[in-house]
Amino acid sequence: MKALSLRNLTKTYRNGFTALKGINLDIEAGDFFALLGPNGAGKSTAIGIMSSLVNKTSGSVHVFGHDLDTQHAKAKSCIGLVPQEMNFNQFETVQNILLNQAGYHGIPRQQAIANTEQRLKQMFLWDQRDTVVRRLSGGMKRRVMIARALVHAPQLLILDEPTAGVDVEIRRSLWEMMVQVNKQGTTIILTTHYLEEAESLCRNIAIINNGVIVEQAGMAELLSQVKKDCFVLDLAQPLSELPKIADYELELLGDRALSVLVNRGQNLNDLFQQLSQHHIEVLSLKNKSNRLEQLLMGLMNE
Repeated sequence: MKALSLRNLTKTYRNGFTALKGINLDIEAGDFFALLGPNGAGKSTAIGIMSSLVNKTSGSVHVFGHDLDTQHAKAKSCIGLVPQEMNFNQFETVQNILLNQAGYHGIPRQQAIANTEQRLKQMFLWDQRDTVVRRLSGGMKRRVMIARALVHAPQLLILDEPTAGVDVEIRRSLWEMMVQVNKQGTTIILTTHYLEEAESLCRNIAIINNGVIVEQAGMAELLSQVKKDCFVLDLAQPLSELPKIADYELELLGDRALSVLVNRGQNLNDLFQQLSQHHIEVLSLKNKSNRLEQLLMGLMNE
């Protein structure tokens, strides 16, 4: 079953700017799906239309088979949204924020209390239930937003930059929570500028640019298109000029770093042997950019 189906979706704003140019998109139930693109590509507009925050110009949106125009209440009840901004009352307690959200969806009080307890425990926030939100850390506030979006048990969870502004440790813990939510059957749509996040979590991906879907594929299939990996080598001694190394593309990045393009499957031992022959000692090696970033940059350039 399709969790989400967009057909010929367009949006033109009053100033004449067309943010979406007839996009088509299908997302299967149970998927963990990445919707990626640069700023201004149309991601936020598409999410706004899906979640009824933005009016479309034309086209159709179906959420688990419910038409957003003719079955608005049913379609909207299927969706939980975690926006980029912290848009809750900072002076409310954690528990009340979830209870109020459940009330917006018409959930009876006793069921709302049970749902709130379940979601706060799931997000490791139960001990903070009586805490005023403004006193929480940034990572905890992000978890409150996810718990609030899940309190009415939506089938589709939309995460719009859910880990923006949090440190690496908190980001990793949020990833684990998102994976568990998905394993429990909730379909997830993720937008993020952390491409490592999308590559690690998502099974399928659509890339949007200038209001058009320019690529849609399985994550593994898309990443297999990357023919070369780019590495940065940190050197023990400074270099004044590039050494002549066969079969590799090298570039100096300052006097103690080399950028190297390596064909997929190419043996790095040969590279190190050639560098050793030139008396170049390598201290460390790291990826200059991940594979998804390389693909995105290529698509954007095209």
